[in-house]
Amino acid sequence: MALDQPGEETKKEVEMGFLDHLEELRKRLFWSAAFILLGSIGLFASKTWLFEQVLFGPRRVDFVSFRAWCWLSEKIGAGDALCVQEISYELINITMLGNFATHILISSIGGFILAFPFVFWQFWLFVRPALKGREVKSARGIGWSSSLLFFLGVAFGYYVIAPLSLQFLGNYEIGDVEARISVMSYMKTIASIALAAGLIFQLPVVVYFLSKAGLVTPAILKTYRRHALVGILVLSAIITPPDLTSQILVSLPVLLLYEFSIVISKRVTKRANMSH
Repeated sequence: MALDQPGEETKKEVEMGFLDHLEELRKRLFWSAAFILLGSIGLFASKTWLFEQVLFGPRRVDFVSFRAWCWLSEKIGAGDALCVQEISYELINITMLGNFATHILISSIGGFILAFPFVFWQFWLFVRPALKGREVKSARGIGWSSSLLFFLGVAFGYYVIAPLSLQFLGNYEIGDVEARISVMSYMKTIASIALAAGLIFQLPVVVYFLSKAGLVTPAILKTYRRHALVGILVLSAIITPPDLTSQILVSLPVLLLYEFSIVISKRVTKRANMSH
């Protein structure tokens, strides 16, 4: 019996450690959900501003992106070739719950976007105890960096990708079929593009943690640089109109983020080698 006791104690410690991790994860998920819910409620209550100013903005010819394109068109000597003169497609609702369901969905997605810094902070609080003091010190400021990259991505998706996509898809003609788009489809397009762009801009942060875990190295990133380039171009072709200018416009920031990720991986790997 005496020989069995240490093994039983060790097993009990492992079980307690596992249960502690589960409890910590539950707490972090709870606070993340609370922050998202708070942001969603705030946006739900701000319906007029959310829809009229933000989501319906790309449907107005005086939208800031359209004015910027027109200015650029004049500067490069293309006249009004890039200017948006009118928005021809219409938005409709074809179900009884369509508008309300759209309001709920957009408020939820917007709530996550607003709460992202708090959600990431909860993730960091869960991960930090597993890191050494030197690693925690080297990661100082990662919360601000991650939030900045995320909001830059959301802004890029909203001001660049979404207007390009809406103009192309909304004005795409087949015979004499008029473009009458459901409001849910329109809102999903804007929200999904903005959210996806924000998450794509998290690439340097993801590479940082993968490099910390030893799953990614600068050599691997350099080896698969061409594959990444092809993947980025394919992704750009999917989410943007099928013209070279739009694809380059979308691909360039992601390519720069990939190169920046290589630099981050180099720094992480170098510090890991110095510590050994």
